[in-house]
Amino acid sequence: MRVAMPSVRPYVTYSIMGVTIGFYLLQLLSVQLFGYANDAAQMDWLELYGSKINPLIRAGEVWRLLTPVLLHASIPHILFNMYALLVIGVGLERHFGHGRYLLLYVLGAFTGNVLSFLFSSGYSVGASTAIFGLIGAEGVFLYQNRQLFGNRFGSAIGNVIFIIVVNLVIDFVPGSGIDYWGHIGGLLGGLVFAWFAGPRLGLETIYPSSFLQNPGSGMIPTATLVDKRESREVWTGMAVVLLIFGALAMIGMIYPITP
Repeated sequence: MRVAMPSVRPYVTYSIMGVTIGFYLLQLLSVQLFGYANDAAQMDWLELYGSKINPLIRAGEVWRLLTPVLLHASIPHILFNMYALLVIGVGLERHFGHGRYLLLYVLGAFTGNVLSFLFSSGYSVGASTAIFGLIGAEGVFLYQNRQLFGNRFGSAIGNVIFIIVVNLVIDFVPGSGIDYWGHIGGLLGGLVFAWFAGPRLGLETIYPSSFLQNPGSGMIPTATLVDKRESREVWTGMAVVLLIFGALAMIGMIYPITP
């Protein structure tokens, strides 16, 4: 019996990469045309209006809990994030499907920036919040489908844990300048969403009509992986994430922990 793996072209991953790179080119263009919006911080004009800046979020510019995912501080910054997105996102999109994968990415960006808003006073940009959401979702996906992966589960989940630990260790190195609260928030958002809404795969056997008419015909039944997760569970996962982190954002608005 052959097992058919899901075949999905990663259109969303490529589209996110294209849009993000496009925004970075606009950042560079804005500097060439108008100079820096803030010379001391070397902040371009898109960063000025889209980065995570706590006082401006409290002043009502709540879009800053999402827009930092489109902006980057340097060429190495965007290259590293786009490489990570390509490596992690292609396989994850195949299992999650286009819509759920895009929702996961956006929620990871939101939850990462919410936790950064709560606990980090500095301004921040970058897609790493959403990418950590993908990493967290991949870990949950592997765990919830561990029976299908068999002996490969141990090494696969070990790789995910290793990536998380190494990145968090680097985040906490003094002077790194990395927004580790954004990474932790994205990771938690991906974990929570995938726990409720991630694919729960099961095998479904498909018998060719010729096989049913003549089992000795030599035609082989195909076992295909089918997602058993219901759409209402996806909506539940989204609602849980938005309720938890939306409430945290409101707390940060009313009772600020950091400047």
